[in-house]
Amino acid sequence: MGDRVIVTLGCAECKNKNYTFQRGKKKEFKLELKKFCQACGKSTAHKEVK
Repeated sequence: MGDRVIVTLGCAECKNKNYTFQRGKKKEFKLELKKFCQACGKSTAHKEVK
């Protein structure tokens, strides 16, 4: 199996950590997706956090 790392996504507006994903270790860019935030109550951009 390849090297995988668990990534946490946090809301860009309220900084709430909502989602986790697995991705390859060799990626050089930060993951950013538009997901629903329960704290904000709307779809916002979620960025990769440590």
